[in-house]
Amino acid sequence: CKNGETIKRGSTLVKWDPHRTPILAEKSGRVEFVDIEIGETVREEDAGRGQKALVVIEHKGDLHPQINIVDDDGNILDFHYLPAKARLEVADGEEIGAGHMVARQPRSAAGSADIVGGLPRVTEIFEARKPKDPAFMSEISGIVEILSDKRKGKMTIRVVSDSGIEKDHHVPNDKALLVHAGDYVQAGDPLTEGPLVPHDILKIRGEEALWQYMLDEVQNVYRAQGVPINDKHIEMVLSAMLRKVRVENPGDTDLLPHEIVDKFTFRQTNNKIANMVRVTDAGSTPLRVGDLLEKDVVKEANAKAEAEGGEIAKTKRARPAAGRTLLLGITKAALSSDSFLSGASFQESTKVLTEASLRGAEDELVGLKENVLLGHLIPAGTGFRKYQDIRVKTLVSPEELEEYMSDEEFYEDAMDEAELANEDDALSTPQVEVKDVMVGEGSPEAAETTEG
Repeated sequence: CKNGETIKRGSTLVKWDPHRTPILAEKSGRVEFVDIEIGETVREEDAGRGQKALVVIEHKGDLHPQINIVDDDGNILDFHYLPAKARLEVADGEEIGAGHMVARQPRSAAGSADIVGGLPRVTEIFEARKPKDPAFMSEISGIVEILSDKRKGKMTIRVVSDSGIEKDHHVPNDKALLVHAGDYVQAGDPLTEGPLVPHDILKIRGEEALWQYMLDEVQNVYRAQGVPINDKHIEMVLSAMLRKVRVENPGDTDLLPHEIVDKFTFRQTNNKIANMVRVTDAGSTPLRVGDLLEKDVVKEANAKAEAEGGEIAKTKRARPAAGRTLLLGITKAALSSDSFLSGASFQESTKVLTEASLRGAEDELVGLKENVLLGHLIPAGTGFRKYQDIRVKTLVSPEELEEYMSDEEFYEDAMDEAELANEDDALSTPQVEVKDVMVGEGSPEAAETTEG
């Protein structure tokens, strides 16, 4: 139908082909075929009613079939690469307008996902596998340029950022494009059809984007079957998959380049040197150049040097380590556990135990699985070591209790004792709160908990 047209009930409003994606001309002009040769890059097919249609075939070589839109002077106004299986809808030399369909390409049944659903899809996500025939993702944000250079078997998609940085993506000719020249894309946007690669999402868009993508993908599988599942169960698995860090730059820490460490260890190491400085000039202090020391130690040495009329030491801030989060499949994440007992109980037991014995590994038994194996209390709830190490000591003996003249005096003295004990506790161990209760003769001893 057309705008302003009078229609009747039951009239067709829109027609479209659900099995093919149209390639539309963005500029008006004359069609010019480039590298479209029958038998080399295209073949003829029967289109019905005695007509023939040209279909692009898969090919290798220096020929790159494309349609140029040119003006009367032969200047190229627009051009379109033709992927394999695309059917041409225009003839060479035909005059067309903007919005005219120049070709149609078939839709892939699995164009957006390699495995559409079910447990195989969940397994693919949790094992962090690279999907078959994945999409190419833009590595930077910027304007898309499609270059018509002659690259064997591939086309070049260039993304130019606002600051002028250029990044080329070499895409096979048979890949269906999702972008056109002049489009603005964000870093991580797919340039071609196909499933996304989780490792590329982590590299380009970061950990938070990967976390949300994988969470949504797993939830989509369960929602499709009408199964509600809380996000926290999936997040527990994802946190284990993203708990390792590869050290890119060790800085002033004792980590090694390209070493793979636990994220907690990585943060703990950086926090350790956050309050440290490196000596660059010892001055009149007994410090040595290159020493990595606490700030308080340097201040004390400088104060002593100033008091003696000497030169103070010069320092610079300690450099923290820089690293990149790794994405490990659940199988590899389990085997790379700090506990060799936990890894050996999963699979590849002989290999895990052999490697642990060769490096003289020790298991600190701090995790859940290794404590379950040995029948120990699990580190959860009251099973945490902090609570297991609590000891009780008396603050008031029965003999001292008789010396108190009244219940009020006992309460005040017990409060004073508890406050002193809290101040002396350097480990910030939880203390039992003293309740405001009346204590009479024969009352139990006042008690306090301290770290053993």
